Amino acid sequence: MEIKPELLGKKTRDKVIKYIAASDEQPPYLLMDGDVIRDKVAQIGKNIRNARVFYAVKANPDIEVCRFIAGLGIGFEIASEGELRILAQIGVAADRIITSNPMKTFRFLEEAVEYGVNYFSYDSKTEVDKMARCAPGSNVYVRLTVPNEGSEWPLSKKYGVEIEEASTLLIYARDKGLNPVGITFHVGSQCNNPYNWQSAVDKACELWETVEAAGIKLRMLDIGGGYPIRYTKKVVEIETIENKIDKALRQSFADDVEIFIEPGRAVVGDAGVFVGSVIGKAVRGDENWLYIDIGVFNGLMESIGGIKYNYIVGSRGEKKPWTVAGPSCDSLDVIDKKVEILEPEVGNRILIPSAGAYTISYASEFNGFSIPKTILI
Repeated sequence: MEIKPELLGKKTRDKVIKYIAASDEQPPYLLMDGDVIRDKVAQIGKNIRNARVFYAVKANPDIEVCRFIAGLGIGFEIASEGELRILAQIGVAADRIITSNPMKTFRFLEEAVEYGVNYFSYDSKTEVDKMARCAPGSNVYVRLTVPNEGSEWPLSKKYGVEIEEASTLLIYARDKGLNPVGITFHVGSQCNNPYNWQSAVDKACELWETVEAAGIKLRMLDIGGGYPIRYTKKVVEIETIENKIDKALRQSFADDVEIFIEPGRAVVGDAGVFVGSVIGKAVRGDENWLYIDIGVFNGLMESIGGIKYNYIVGSRGEKKPWTVAGPSCDSLDVIDKKVEILEPEVGNRILIPSAGAYTISYASEFNGFSIPKTILI
């Protein structure tokens, strides 16, 4: 199978081809390259002073992937009791865990407190009341709304508050016996606009100074995630993004402020390669349809939100535009349209790179199709 280097790095390509050749594992399955994960963890936070990195488990919660990441020494960001239980199984200490879900279920909050987790995000008075009751004295940080322009997956509407309300909430948390320690924001997932972080830092600084005047001394700024990975087009490099963030931080914040980073996609996205099969072809009107055994419901949910993937097939056929569809009976199960792919034969393997994040974690067994197995290589 010929693979262009821009679609898949040589080392990963060799490992994937070797695995396929040596294994009798039936597709579909997701291969995760541990070397790529290690390289990404080494990059993230390197160019930001006082940075602590917390992997967002939601991006890929496979227990072996999490075990591997735990061995690299970074922390974890979680949002549910299910994610907490994964970390508990592999022995991750509570002081390596934070939760930036501003609306936590009672069960999760109770289990997190019992486990010893002590960093919680929020953006409402009702959440303060809940934490004051279930997690008294805990460290809390408010979610600030910031611009999400340039992000392929905006996150600015569901959570976050403006400066005036955020200030009120920090004071309210203090008065309720909690320990307000910081501010968090999220510029949006797959963000290709470095200036989002700069404007977010400026906005956080304004809030920081406002509450300091009210007698609250903060010590932590959580800049969320959002670092992009390459799908079908080039993206801004992590180093470039972090240099801009660090410059903004140095202009606005004291040297001793702790910086939390919550990468998910950037840690595992490039490490993943789906291995699937072509299960059918058809011509419908003037469209060529290609059916594969990985679809919207069992691994490629982000495709309906605009994420586009590359497809690699071992074929000498003619390159054609295809509508690529998954295996279920649902008409929503269409992954992409007008994708140029060499025409494969039914039964051929198909590889989908950059599939390590938000694939298995979104997957279901809708229509009876199994969730692809994750294999760390």
